Amino acid sequence: MLEAFVNVDGSKIRYLKSGAGKKNLLLIHGLGASAERWESVIPSFSTDYTVYVPDLIGFGLSDKPSADYSTEFFANFLASFLREINVTNSIVIGSSLGGQIAVEYASLNQKSVEKLILVSPAGAMKQSTPALDAYIMAALYPDPESAKNAFSMMSGLNKDVNQTTIDGFVQRMRMPNAKYAFMSTILGLKNSPEISTKLEILEIPTLVIWGELDPVIPIRYAQHFVKNIRDCRFYQMEGCGHTPYVESPKEFVKIALDFIR
Repeated sequence: MLEAFVNVDGSKIRYLKSGAGKKNLLLIHGLGASAERWESVIPSFSTDYTVYVPDLIGFGLSDKPSADYSTEFFANFLASFLREINVTNSIVIGSSLGGQIAVEYASLNQKSVEKLILVSPAGAMKQSTPALDAYIMAALYPDPESAKNAFSMMSGLNKDVNQTTIDGFVQRMRMPNAKYAFMSTILGLKNSPEISTKLEILEIPTLVIWGELDPVIPIRYAQHFVKNIRDCRFYQMEGCGHTPYVESPKEFVKIALDFIR
């Protein structure tokens, strides 16, 4: 796996690249996360595809400029990022906040997106949940205890959390301007326009995957995406919480590849 940096509209952006397939696969992480969140599935995807996994602007090891972190801002960032790395066409998989960004990007760039996979996407839920509150607190007051609590809540079964995940999160949230970018994104999500209008114009084959036990964005919100997207399939992952690709990577890859192929 190659780690690289690229300049996107004046910001230094870090990304991971793996594989050498003819088709490109873009993985978009969620709020407060980084490219590492996808590490359990990158090797399997890179057998057949060229996989690109950026640290979104404002997160991970990418620059965190003072800006309004709206979904539109992220979608424009993605378009610029892909231009910089010379990727004109891709299959896009977005998780949580990354799912909402993927919808925004895809709705503006329909010809550039072959297929779309949304994993427990944000955008339909307008109020918070206890698991999301715990995660926000862990981001604002980053210490191993609060991070561990938040991540185990997110799994829906209080599963054990990988220590590297906890340490990485705490480390990243202590970086300069990290809390600003995080809170600006939260406010941007709160003020984002109704997502249905974006979903209704999508003409891209879409798969929505949701963890049955998701306590961050409960599975009932899946209905909103499934009924508004013209060409949409739905898969419920049993025994999984908010990040099925972390909790059941093998099953996740199989579902995703069956759809992509």
